Amino acid sequence: MSVYVKRLVLDVLKPHKPGMVALSKEIALLPGVTGCNITLIEIDKKVENVKITVEGTDINFEKLNALIEDNGGTIHSVDKVSTGKKGSKIVEEAEYSH
Repeated sequence: MSVYVKRLVLDVLKPHKPGMVALSKEIALLPGVTGCNITLIEIDKKVENVKITVEGTDINFEKLNALIEDNGGTIHSVDKVSTGKKGSKIVEEAEYSH
């Protein structure tokens, strides 16, 4: 039985161009991706640090990474990943109380 990547949260360093809207649209066009959210974390003279959240039915990390690199960006870390079988829902992070 196959398991699919359904959500990725990435910490990315990218140049100002392309802008967040353009990059988000490119990511959303990747096969297996249903949507993308990019949040600005920090802005510098030459670069932006952004959090990219990607959701889909079968996200191909290698293609996503290549697209980000082709646009001048670098993935610093994978902060979250959600996987599951076909048709399964995304498992949300459990709340932790002491």
